[in-house]
Amino acid sequence: MRRKDRALQNEDAVYLLQNGEYGVLSTVDAKGQPYGVPLNYVLRNDSLYFHCAMEGHKLDNLLANSRVSFCVVGRTNVLPAKFSTEFESVIVTGKASVVQGDERYQALVGLLEKYSPEFLEDGLAYIEKLDSITKVIKVDIYSMAGKAKYPPKR
Repeated sequence: MRRKDRALQNEDAVYLLQNGEYGVLSTVDAKGQPYGVPLNYVLRNDSLYFHCAMEGHKLDNLLANSRVSFCVVGRTNVLPAKFSTEFESVIVTGKASVVQGDERYQALVGLLEKYSPEFLEDGLAYIEKLDSITKVIKVDIYSMAGKAKYPPKR
């Protein structure tokens, strides 16, 4: 990181990762073409999890190259008169893999707890209903770096 003075402490980067609304997953296909896609995610046990359909562009890319980058942007504030922006962000690198069994189920429950905590019972039924057409991907985090132009507020 070039601007070390803007680096977030690890606990602040984790906080942003835990509480971010969505992130952008970046992959590369077999020919080296990059691809970024925004998605919902959950942080559990020092790994990121997301769900998706059983096939698609990002899964094709992950089969070709399982290394990924994942970026979450928190609060921003454009400062027009200063030609600048206040921001907070975190970037993760890691390796993606499909998960099965209890780990898969717990990741889906984690997504429910994060995005639909008032509807857990309905969400559990929803998981069961769509179980056969849902993949869950885990990103093992290899590195994480957070950056902010202003101190993070909790």
